[in-house]
Amino acid sequence: MLHTRPLRLIALLFPLLLSAPVSAQSQAAQSQASQKKTFPDASTSPLSIEAMRKRSYPGSAFTVRQTLQSGGNYSRQVVSYQSDGLRINALLTVPSGTPPRGGWPAIVFNHGYIPPSVYRTQGRYVAYQDAFARAGFVTLKSDYRGHGSSQGEAVGGYYDPGYTTDVLNAVASLRKDPRVNPARLGMWGHSMGGALTLRSMVIDKSLKAGVIWAGVVAPYELLQNGWTRGPGAEVIPNQLVHRRFEVIAKYGTVEQNPAFWRAVSPNSFLQDVSGPLQLHQGTADAEVPVTFHQALEKGLKAAGKPYTAYVYRGDNHDLSRNLTLALTRSVAFFRAKL
Repeated sequence: MLHTRPLRLIALLFPLLLSAPVSAQSQAAQSQASQKKTFPDASTSPLSIEAMRKRSYPGSAFTVRQTLQSGGNYSRQVVSYQSDGLRINALLTVPSGTPPRGGWPAIVFNHGYIPPSVYRTQGRYVAYQDAFARAGFVTLKSDYRGHGSSQGEAVGGYYDPGYTTDVLNAVASLRKDPRVNPARLGMWGHSMGGALTLRSMVIDKSLKAGVIWAGVVAPYELLQNGWTRGPGAEVIPNQLVHRRFEVIAKYGTVEQNPAFWRAVSPNSFLQDVSGPLQLHQGTADAEVPVTFHQALEKGLKAAGKPYTAYVYRGDNHDLSRNLTLALTRSVAFFRAKL
């Protein structure tokens, strides 16, 4: 009877011994199947750079919605324009006095992420926009679709082409305005707005120069796997996270389908950037890591494109400690390049 105990123990353990390698094999098979899954071609995505280049961005004449108190040497109005059949509101400033020959130089102003439900046309970025308006530039800050009183749905700027379409139609609308010199157009962007600026400048060759502050300007590999955010960072709503998951479910991750993510990333098209760039980044930014700034610098250098980069030690996402300096540098850059 004593000799039967090992046999009983083996009998009890035998199914477990069999199940272990089967489970491992099953997991390996599932992983291989996932890697071999066929995904739609990048050309089927409206987010791809080539698809966006093939589209038209007609913009429209501005409709004045509200005339605001002037800024001293410039007028301020809430206007609207058309984008994808949607009414998009924007804050427009125009210098006072006689415009130079050919019209005023103009800057499309791309704001960063603000929860769409609390966004207001006359809210944040007024002081930033004021610096360029006082310097003699027409400025236009688009609200983007789904923000404030603009029509449409806000689904984010990284996994949907809507916001980029809105700012490209803003550029086209400025070109239609008789007060603007269509040959002197630039773009400024902060955070998410920096991403829109970079995308726009590999799509629209009429943009002569761009300034990016704390931009989300890294390839998607870093966006998906290397976006570390510090204490106090903005909470991203589920709606925007869901959009990311939708795109990944359809086209795969950067590991599963690298060709797709190269096709939708402006970093893959830096040789086509339409003009010189000026970059600003704080090292204590809790929202956007310095690695994004460094990735764009590396890409621009490899592409042989002109750029100037400023890093502000210990400064935050809004460059609060160096705000006057950063604005002065940005204004001087546009004066020299537009």
